[in-house]
Amino acid sequence: MHIYCISTQRMEGSILPSLFQIGGYKVFFWSNENNEPIHVHIANGKPTSNATKVWITSLGGGIVANNNSKIPQNELNELLEVISAQFFMICDAWKK
Repeated sequence: MHIYCISTQRMEGSILPSLFQIGGYKVFFWSNENNEPIHVHIANGKPTSNATKVWITSLGGGIVANNNSKIPQNELNELLEVISAQFFMICDAWKK
């Protein structure tokens, strides 16, 4: 599994700050999500509006809010491990 840092994109009038890429999956934020708690979106390839959403817990874990992009469970488990390992980076990026 390789992790790559990637850049900011735009979609449907929103800014999508991309945090990193794991294999073919991009982990990113949507901008202006109406004061929702810290969470990330995951999409295979290009970010989409139906991307999987993962809430970041205060203990550093991740809870799948939805798996709209239908990521297979074994791959989703691996992605959650990486997201948990990147807890501090995600929280720092969220605040910027």
